[in-house]
Amino acid sequence: MIAFLELMVGGFVLLTLVYIGISLYSRSVRRGKLMAEWKEEGMTGDRDAFVEQGLKDYDGSLRRKLILGVYVVPVTLMGLIIYLVNFY
Repeated sequence: MIAFLELMVGGFVLLTLVYIGISLYSRSVRRGKLMAEWKEEGMTGDRDAFVEQGLKDYDGSLRRKLILGVYVVPVTLMGLIIYLVNFY
């Protein structure tokens, strides 16, 4: 039982690190796209405010929520494998 708890805690820590990495990468890509959009369209005004507003919109987007699949997919697959091995 202790080994299982160690596996679960270790897996949670690993998945959290993966989630943070993917989240930071996705946010930086979005920031780059917003800066490129600002430059391409030749907008005037405060670029930083435009980027911050775009990132605020991104925080509520579906893409941001889909990154939580980093937790859902591995846990679901592990549960399915355990079920199939023991009960099928």
